[in-house]
Amino acid sequence: MEKKSKLLTIGQFAALHGINKKTLMWYDEIGLFKPAAINPANGYRCYNYLQSPILETILLLRELDVSISEIQNFIKNRSAKNLKFLLDEKIADLDSSILHMQAIRKTLYSHQQNMHTLLTMDLSEIRIIEKEKRCLVTVDIDKDTSFEKSVELITAETAKYQLGRLHDASYGSMISVASLRSGNFDDYSKLFIEIPFMAQKTGLHIQPGGKYLRAFYRGDWSGIPLRYQSILEYADKHGLTLSGFSYEKGINEMVVENIEDYIVQIEIPIWG
Repeated sequence: MEKKSKLLTIGQFAALHGINKKTLMWYDEIGLFKPAAINPANGYRCYNYLQSPILETILLLRELDVSISEIQNFIKNRSAKNLKFLLDEKIADLDSSILHMQAIRKTLYSHQQNMHTLLTMDLSEIRIIEKEKRCLVTVDIDKDTSFEKSVELITAETAKYQLGRLHDASYGSMISVASLRSGNFDDYSKLFIEIPFMAQKTGLHIQPGGKYLRAFYRGDWSGIPLRYQSILEYADKHGLTLSGFSYEKGINEMVVENIEDYIVQIEIPIWG
């Protein structure tokens, strides 16, 4: 106990806790954390080891973005109950931040994969791929849905599921295979946003995992019907049964300016 009560200089105490001594001086000035004593010979602040747990608590709370006023209030009313309340609140905030950062990482990875595809793909190629199941938020549209209305609908859904900005998530449009087989290539029925993490909630659309036919199209929307015709011909030629919806999304929006250079990725589930 005698060693723990031995006085340390402000520099020694700051080094012990990995902080700058100016931080201790500021904490003293605002009344948050006072030194154990003042050296009468030179007026320097001195601290002892017994103060370490209090300082570490302050540093932890600051790292958790607890405000100075909140910490001052806690220090004045220190108790297990009050500390638990603060920590419960900050753990919930931290969990939310972690989920947000994980969602951002998934979005960045998706963009990275898109760029890799851009650099290595053959636009004329149609191929079979494997996809994992995805959880999508969808909004219904039809031929009469204006662009402005589409933006309004998808923005509302983005806010509902706390996805942040629209570009924080993967998004696109859907057209049924039945419409494609009927030659109704403009019969889009849904817009989608991918939920970054699988969460079984009522109303979500589950894009099935499994084999898909993947193709690409470059240019404005007028040429997409011809691309779909070539996709359907490929499926028929190879005895593939397409099912459900075609999922379309742009993969180079971040690096193009002209609609003629816009590239759409088309993926359609293969049944069986």
